[in-house]
Amino acid sequence: MSATTDQEEQAEAAAPAPRRRTRGGRLAAAVSVFGELLITAGVVLALFVAYSLWWTNVMADREAKKQGDAVREHWADQGPGDRDLKDGIGFLHVPAMTKGDILVKKGTDSKTLNDGVAGYYTNPVKSALPEDEKGNFSLAAHRDGHGAKFHNIDKLKDGDAIVFESEDNWYVYKVYATLPSTSKFNVDVLDKAPKESGKKQAGRYITLTTCTPVYTSKYRYVVWGELERVEKVDSERTPPAELR
Repeated sequence: MSATTDQEEQAEAAAPAPRRRTRGGRLAAAVSVFGELLITAGVVLALFVAYSLWWTNVMADREAKKQGDAVREHWADQGPGDRDLKDGIGFLHVPAMTKGDILVKKGTDSKTLNDGVAGYYTNPVKSALPEDEKGNFSLAAHRDGHGAKFHNIDKLKDGDAIVFESEDNWYVYKVYATLPSTSKFNVDVLDKAPKESGKKQAGRYITLTTCTPVYTSKYRYVVWGELERVEKVDSERTPPAELR
């Protein structure tokens, strides 16, 4: 036998035997894969939350500004009697709840509200409009995502101002009652005389509704206001004292 063959045999004998994968090794590998899947799922969920609660707000605010600017330009450019409400009837101002104004449009469907606006009800109850002699001007908007215009609705207290700005008038309402939680099927809160707010006779009311608790749509949060006065819009569109 040659020296080379002896050396090869010695090397093979010294080499460690192949390691067999034990049951514990397989379990560790499975746990590692599962952990990686959980991390991936967490990242995806975080991205979805960021999209839902941040990016949709960014996009909705851009669209709402675009639409609001178009309404104001229309007001400035139109001639006598040339009134077009299809793109928006005016702007809501609620200093205790949000900064800036909120464009108000017809309808409360997702397609409308997802543009970062508030909508007045047409179904299942037909809302009154501010200029009507009596009725309930009933509005809805998102609380989270898509502009979240009513996110801080819970900040409103009795006596706080809710101002609606139309082309010709400022309608100044004052909050007089709130309902922190009610069924989303409770349409009685939109009545001409909303009894749950304590009113028994028709008047000139405004109702704000949105989802509650925060980040859910299980129930509805409701705020009621009553018209205190109407101010004519002047040439400078000087806002009422509550907005200065």
